Amino acid sequence: MDRFKRKLKPEFSEKVYRVVKKIRRGETMSYKKVAEAAGSPRAWRAVGNILNKNKNPEIPCHRVIRSDGKIGGYNKGAEKKVLLLKKEGLTI
Repeated sequence: MDRFKRKLKPEFSEKVYRVVKKIRRGETMSYKKVAEAAGSPRAWRAVGNILNKNKNPEIPCHRVIRSDGKIGGYNKGAEKKVLLLKKEGLTI
């Protein structure tokens, strides 16, 4: 199977959601660190794809940023992500 055509395993998605759910208000974690904590250190792109599909408000996807400190994507738009992070006391 071509490694780029693999489907995301539901087990990995659940691990990602558990990790992200533990990120406290006012804190962030990089996509890479989430991937590492979920047990797949090289799957940071998969983490982004998983979080982009998330509709559960209990999973604070807006707290996951790029390793270089930039905001990265958000399924409700980057502007909304910035507003949420600022509301939590982070300087962007």
